[in-house]
Amino acid sequence: MAKHHNALRVARALRPAAPVTLVRPHAAIAAAALFASEFPGKSFYAVKANPTPELIRLLWEGGIRHFDVASLTEARLVRDLLPEATLAFMHPVKAPEAIAEAYHALGVRIFSLDSHEELAKIVAATATDGVNAADLTLCVRLRVSSAHSKLSLASKFGVSLTDAPALLMATRQVADALGICFHVGSQAMTPQAYADALALTRAAIVAASVTVDVIDVGGGFPSRYPGMEPPALAAYFAVIHRGFEALPVSYSAELWCEPGRALCADYSSLLVRVEKRRDDTLFINDGAYGQLFDAAHVAWRYPVALVREVASHAKPLDYDFYGPTCDDMDHMKGPFVLPADVQAGDYLEIGQLGAYGSAMRTGFNGFGDCLCQSVEVGDAPMSSLITGTPEPVELPGNVRHLFAKSGK
Repeated sequence: MAKHHNALRVARALRPAAPVTLVRPHAAIAAAALFASEFPGKSFYAVKANPTPELIRLLWEGGIRHFDVASLTEARLVRDLLPEATLAFMHPVKAPEAIAEAYHALGVRIFSLDSHEELAKIVAATATDGVNAADLTLCVRLRVSSAHSKLSLASKFGVSLTDAPALLMATRQVADALGICFHVGSQAMTPQAYADALALTRAAIVAASVTVDVIDVGGGFPSRYPGMEPPALAAYFAVIHRGFEALPVSYSAELWCEPGRALCADYSSLLVRVEKRRDDTLFINDGAYGQLFDAAHVAWRYPVALVREVASHAKPLDYDFYGPTCDDMDHMKGPFVLPADVQAGDYLEIGQLGAYGSAMRTGFNGFGDCLCQSVEVGDAPMSSLITGTPEPVELPGNVRHLFAKSGK
């Protein structure tokens, strides 16, 4: 893979007619190293955020040894790339065939569930000659609020607090290790999200009166985007650690998390060309069916910059984008702030697309994977929460009281 210093050098050298993904291996390694060294437990990379093989290897290099897979395809991918990795099949609804292959062929021993039906399915699919597996780690997914997050994950999965005790007791009977997991939603903007979820976890454990061996706080760890300025990741780690220490779980219980966005958002940006300007609308050569799916469908805003030899001094202007397809839905309303003198032929860099950028790309209308090359760049990400070793963090006042008394 060719390497350049930054987006301007790429534009100058290639004058590309198609989008170019700009990858930053150093950013991925730094994010992995931060979670590996600072999160007070085990970090499972959520592969769905970006399943690029090169990225998965970089995260391993940075210290990530555990991977959250949500499909058989993801499980096969990581097992082929990293034979020694620990895999957790954390989709709460799985096909029996997928469970069986994951367990018997791919060495997966960790599964999540949120119903008695799924529990029975896992037990049956992992049995050998009618004998139930004795080495399962089963994590019951608890439904928690997504009120503090930009994208909700509170509707599709999770057992209610009312129904959790019976499911926890049933799972305890067949699991070698029993876990509770949850997901606060994507891009949690405050550590309060985890404080609230851990309070529900405590209530579920007390109601069930079971020994719990794993607490998995899921994903939701944020990155920085325009209009979204979350606290430092160290603040989230501190709140989670205090909450975990206060839970009535086994003395040897483990703490896990499943970061996706926070591990890979900084990994790549996108170099696009402006094909047409119409007032404050720019027609660019990537869009809703490419790496800008979230910008179109959930109005996600990304950092943008004009890439020119001579910097523009024109006043800033709010733009919206149209992508390259002939579909009206190929529209990103923004606002994306750029100089007022942007014209056709200019290049733009769009940042923080390592998370859910390439993962969502399609080949619709003839625009897609085959047209997007990757080039390594050596500069810093356009925006980042990964700033090196975190400083000690004072807990926010609204969560400090929840964990005033710790002890297992």
